[in-house]
Amino acid sequence: MSHQTGIQACGDVKDTFARARYGQYRILKIVIENEQLVVGSSRQPDESWEKDYDSFVLPLLEDKQPCYLLYRLDSQNAQGYEWIFIAWSPDHSHVRQKMLYAATRATLKKEFGGGHIKDEVFGTTKVQVEVGVDTKHQTLQGVAFPLAKEAIQALEKLKNKQLNYVQLQIDIKNETIVLANTLHTELKDLPNRIPKDSARYHFFLYKHSHEGDYLESIVFIYSMPGYTCSIRERMLYSSCKSPLLQIVERQLWMQIIRKIEIDNGDELTPDFLYEEVHPKHHAHKQNFAKPKGPAGKRGIRRLIRGPADAETPTD
Repeated sequence: MSHQTGIQACGDVKDTFARARYGQYRILKIVIENEQLVVGSSRQPDESWEKDYDSFVLPLLEDKQPCYLLYRLDSQNAQGYEWIFIAWSPDHSHVRQKMLYAATRATLKKEFGGGHIKDEVFGTTKVQVEVGVDTKHQTLQGVAFPLAKEAIQALEKLKNKQLNYVQLQIDIKNETIVLANTLHTELKDLPNRIPKDSARYHFFLYKHSHEGDYLESIVFIYSMPGYTCSIRERMLYSSCKSPLLQIVERQLWMQIIRKIEIDNGDELTPDFLYEEVHPKHHAHKQNFAKPKGPAGKRGIRRLIRGPADAETPTD
């Protein structure tokens, strides 16, 4: 069916694809205009692909207009950089547009080079969030999966210090954020709470002393154990993180003192956590000597002038 549309990439698009495969771009938005594939938007990378994802992908998704997105990962295979192919076909777009983009999808992948595509994602709608019966639906930036009732109850208990640790995970099949565990956790136990093969969200009541004061502060930890997770899992956890924190902070009114991202639990030493919560702002300050004025100016001589410099009387 893709060949029946007769739609192909123009010369400029093929040139852009070539530059993209060498890593010049983080994202390309491809649209169909005048029966051709054209580049609707492009951006070069700022940070890692996970940190770029929300701010790069989401603003390009229009409510009633399908498009294709090619999003570059930081990993490479034998052919070069690996990419995610995202086909966006919103529910409210025109049926003819949906059919046209569906029929041209294979053509675009062939033009770009299927060997570069690591994974494919198909999207039709922006998920909405519901926290409780009194909470209005709202669309937040990111893929916002609803929080399960048990997860909300556990977070409320943590806020009220009835629990000191809450771990959440994404139920990918049912597209919800669910409660993983609420084991009582001391600081020494925290590294062992971090799974080695899957991502998680952690909320920890950090009890400690600082400058003579005893403090109990909630720390959020996002753990992502490298590339042992699938691309789809990495994308979902990255995208759901910000909406989850908005719910927790703005609707559950939980104060989070620090947000931390880690690869594995070994990073969570007592010194690391303390320095994350109480960073040493003065560590890079330096004492500079007062600069001297420009040489040859009268002001300098005035500072060192003594009685011997007084004008001698004439004979």
